[in-house]
Amino acid sequence: MKVIIVEDELPSVRRLERFLKNFEIEILENLSSVKTTISWFKKNKQPDIIFLDVQLSDGLCFEIFKDIKITSKIIFTTAYSNYSIKAFDYNSVSYLLKPINKYKLSEAIDKAKSIHQKEEDLEKFKQLVSNYNVEIYKESFTVKVGKKIKIIKVDEVHCFYSFENATFLKTFESNYIINHSLTSLENDLNPNYFFRVNRTFILHINAIKDIVAYSNSRLKLVLHSYNEAEIIVSRERVKEFKNWID
Repeated sequence: MKVIIVEDELPSVRRLERFLKNFEIEILENLSSVKTTISWFKKNKQPDIIFLDVQLSDGLCFEIFKDIKITSKIIFTTAYSNYSIKAFDYNSVSYLLKPINKYKLSEAIDKAKSIHQKEEDLEKFKQLVSNYNVEIYKESFTVKVGKKIKIIKVDEVHCFYSFENATFLKTFESNYIINHSLTSLENDLNPNYFFRVNRTFILHINAIKDIVAYSNSRLKLVLHSYNEAEIIVSRERVKEFKNWID
């Protein structure tokens, strides 16, 4: 059986690759965006199964279907459990919640092999995801620590910040590099708990220890666990920030 993986988080790719070694499966390609996936399909024969992340770096995966007539079986993957996709357990759509469990993976592969994938079910799935997209927030992140994959729940995160062209996730104890931009994270995080205070930082509201008046009508923030650099709320964001913490 030949498959491709369309996923923009490298730790998730590695986890899935490791589990797929237990099956008679050949991974043809790993792709990370709508654009690269469309380009690949235009040049290659379709595989037996596509492992397809719902939310990619450049948009929802359903944009692929506008350019390519997909004949492969699809197993959708997502970290957003509040898509309410459990309603599709009895339909022809196969999906996996991340972090992927090897037993659930086996069930999804068996289902994909046995079902006839219906276009109307794929369209219903697309509509469900699209309609609720504004309310979907990421619940966990997978990060690579040496040779291991670590799962970090979003409520463990104190802040996200960029440094030297990399994005970091900060918990109380450690920093981890993640494969996300701050701009994409703004759409993935619940705005009730996270706020982008400037170009460099997105903070969790519970991570803020003190708020101090700063020059030019700005605010300086002191966090419980981060003291490597000053965190200043940009002047154009001060009013919105005050409304957010109120």
